[in-house]
Amino acid sequence: MNPDTSLYLHIPFCAHRCAYCDFNTYAGQESLIPAYVDALIKEINWISNQLPITNYQSTQTIFFGGGTPSLLSGTQIDSVMSALSSAFSVSPDAEITIEANPGTISPAKFDAIRKAGVNRISFGVQSTITEELRMLERSHDFFTVIEAVSAARKAGFNNLNLDLIYALPQQTLQSWQTTVKRILDLQPEHISAYALTLEHGTPFGRWSQRGLLPIPDPDLAADMYEWTMDYLQQSGYEQYEISNWAKQKAKGGGQKADDSAFRLLPSAFVCRHNLQYWRSLPYLGLGAGAHGYANGYRYSNVLRIKTYIERLTNYQLPITHYPLTPATVNQHKQSRKDDISDYMINNLRLVQTGVADSDFRSRFGAGLLDVFPKEIEELVNAGLLERKTSEVFETSEVYRLTRRGRLLGNQVFLRFVG
Repeated sequence: MNPDTSLYLHIPFCAHRCAYCDFNTYAGQESLIPAYVDALIKEINWISNQLPITNYQSTQTIFFGGGTPSLLSGTQIDSVMSALSSAFSVSPDAEITIEANPGTISPAKFDAIRKAGVNRISFGVQSTITEELRMLERSHDFFTVIEAVSAARKAGFNNLNLDLIYALPQQTLQSWQTTVKRILDLQPEHISAYALTLEHGTPFGRWSQRGLLPIPDPDLAADMYEWTMDYLQQSGYEQYEISNWAKQKAKGGGQKADDSAFRLLPSAFVCRHNLQYWRSLPYLGLGAGAHGYANGYRYSNVLRIKTYIERLTNYQLPITHYPLTPATVNQHKQSRKDDISDYMINNLRLVQTGVADSDFRSRFGAGLLDVFPKEIEELVNAGLLERKTSEVFETSEVYRLTRRGRLLGNQVFLRFVG
């Protein structure tokens, strides 16, 4: 059986572009939202018409990312969902996520997106400390977060993720601990915590190069991360990926036991959509700047909103094969070597399941130690990888990051590139 295909839809609009952000987002172009939604629906229809039945089973996850997807009206989200339901075989129990800024969404909007079929919200909280939020140029404070979570609960959402950022300039371990503890008081089902990266081309990146912004202390960042791992585990959250933690569901509330893509921690509120990426399984990227991986291709769409709209409106570019659309500007046919490297880097992010020898062998026709004997031996001897018996892939050996390996993940991943 071919694996299920997930859908990612990029909504590149923001009320304000934060100084640390390097995503494909644009502020002050909200007037283009109606035309953009029309173009997005056209791309949905285009890709569904190109979709080969032999490459497609069903859609188990949909993710509205951004940008700030919650800037779309309830009617616009509903129209996109209707197009998706008509174009794809969306599972009745599909996980459908939308990213939201706590400061730009109302109780009425929660009701509208819930009625449209969205059942999971990922809030960009980042911090609960007023001074840190101002530095990040966020439009909300912690009280706004409390109100947003409360309104989401009242609208019927029982699967919420709260996104956090640590290792901020001048952030202390104590202030980070305060943020995590306050977040736990809200009892989210899922928590993501990423270290700040000073990306080239962002205001934060330029300011740090000019000495106007302190560079985060890597040792302090490591202390924050290790404390977070311990504290969230003690608080009932399972770390299943380097930067992600899931709360346990009640007994019997897990995902389908026979679906190998989601057998990871079946009793937890894991992000099923992101598992598709980390398991190196196919997903379609729709919208301006979206990336996708399907039918042996990695590809990306044009960045600019107006150009995206024009390409989908005119349909003048020749498209020769799935999964490409008129919006596609970059494509790469994956080699076996490419797929193996991507598989190792993605799957090793899953700190509980890691890379299973049986799964690797079924995909690539060779064992892990046949392909990477030296790399794995050296990483195990260095204490960055450990060998375990899998609880997910029965009777198979797995290799996963050690606690120290989670801190030095990039060094591990580099061993499998090239």
